[in-house]
Amino acid sequence: MERAITFTCQNNELLGILHEVDMPLDTAVLIVVGGPQYRVGSHRQFVQMSRALAKSGVNSLRFDYRGMGDSMGVKQDFENISHDIEMAVDALIESNKNITQVVIWGLCDAASAAMIYAHNDIRIRALVMLNPWLRDTQSTGKTMVKHYYLQRLLSADFWRKLFSGNVNVSSSIGEAKGFVKDSMAENNTDTGSYQSQMEQGANAFSGPICLILSGVDLTAKEFEQKAMDQEKWQSMFRKNTSIHRIAAADHTFSSSQYKRQVEAITCEFVCSLSDRKLYQI
Repeated sequence: MERAITFTCQNNELLGILHEVDMPLDTAVLIVVGGPQYRVGSHRQFVQMSRALAKSGVNSLRFDYRGMGDSMGVKQDFENISHDIEMAVDALIESNKNITQVVIWGLCDAASAAMIYAHNDIRIRALVMLNPWLRDTQSTGKTMVKHYYLQRLLSADFWRKLFSGNVNVSSSIGEAKGFVKDSMAENNTDTGSYQSQMEQGANAFSGPICLILSGVDLTAKEFEQKAMDQEKWQSMFRKNTSIHRIAAADHTFSSSQYKRQVEAITCEFVCSLSDRKLYQI
């Protein structure tokens, strides 16, 4: 069954869609929306994700945070939606007495918001994070040099365009120099920045993490470049972090094939956390 529910966050009414099954597992999933989006998701990704979870016996809630979709209030940046997530977790747990723990599922900056929030709520059992948003000048420079300009130099199509005069050489060289300079810059991330909050949250959260990365996505490569290069992020890649790479997928896993892979990975991960195994994936 799918039904609309409303709940309140700081005097604003928020709307969500609750996906329910008979005798659900004790672990439910909260789908946090990355911006600027609403609860359906690109190419109906969040709807299909919730329906796949339901087939595995998992209740889920997808919702619009303040200022988005059909929810009231002023639109919030992703680093300021912790109150929205907390109220959504309340609504999800209160919806069924069998639910005792929640997995947060998020794509892009929704994954970043989940990382900032999760360690503050003992009800959060685990995280499913897809292509988390973790951008700064240095990491962008490194990513562009390694994964964009190097690949262009190795591309036959680039050389064909170059010799046919279809490449603005001076502009391209200037742009590349800028990214090289950025890649060599010192990383002076402010302690109050969202990057710092993500890092602190990742270090403080002790639950399992399922990390899903697209192969054809600079956001994923930038996250991996920064998180795996810096020692302060290494606690995130501990024993209970599983990493799944879908080599040909774009940022939103837009093809049916890649969405089905994400659904299968998510359902298997969530069901493995439950104390009761009622359904076969």
